[in-house]
Amino acid sequence: MTGLASAFRTLVVAAAALSAHAGADPTAPREFVALRSVDATIIQEMRYTSRHNFVGAPVDGYQQPLCIVTRPAARALHRAQSKLLRQGYSLKVYDCYRPQRAVDHFVRWAKDLDDEAMKKEFYPQVDKSRLFADGYIAEKSGHSRGSTVDLTVVKLPALPTRPYVPGEPLVPCFAPQSERFPDNSVDMGTGFDCFDTLSHTDDPRIQGERRANRQFLKDTLSAEGFVNLPQEWWHFTFRPEPFPDTFFDFPVARHQ
Repeated sequence: MTGLASAFRTLVVAAAALSAHAGADPTAPREFVALRSVDATIIQEMRYTSRHNFVGAPVDGYQQPLCIVTRPAARALHRAQSKLLRQGYSLKVYDCYRPQRAVDHFVRWAKDLDDEAMKKEFYPQVDKSRLFADGYIAEKSGHSRGSTVDLTVVKLPALPTRPYVPGEPLVPCFAPQSERFPDNSVDMGTGFDCFDTLSHTDDPRIQGERRANRQFLKDTLSAEGFVNLPQEWWHFTFRPEPFPDTFFDFPVARHQ
């Protein structure tokens, strides 16, 4: 009986471990959809699955390179895209729903002041010790609520963005478009995720065509219910949010 009891206890422990492991990855609520299922024409360049981002490595929680958003946000993006396509443009998303574990990864990275591998491109003029105080990194993100997207506008026909080569020379994200990392976006004055005040949507130093491009993106999305974050020309939140107070942590994967 002692042997049977021991075996039973082993099975119970194993089952509990499996249950705990399964519980580590919650599933998405029904209100979330893959953007491609609503609009397959929107270009997706999901930066946090790659090494071309301010961390310099794939970010926790991004198991696959796809955009997941709440259904109302996806429908609003589709409406905006329909208008842009008629004008010869397309949206391109860099990030959509962001798991809390990804935000936690950003926080750990920001606290490691010795890791400045991507500084020359993404935050050349900001001391890494200031990333929290200056608002570039926070312990919570609106992206985790599912209705916030980072995106830009691309002139059609869209040329593919060349692959990033780890270790390649880095150029400041606010350098002239012809010098910084090539992106098929229209010129917005800075690259995506540029930690600099030049990324503020209405920064007065951004003029001419670059200012017009930012306003074009903002006007297009505002007409469909999106609100821009003034500190980031690429950051928009659909309102009203279905989950205004919930920060989700299910991974980004196709089965969601």
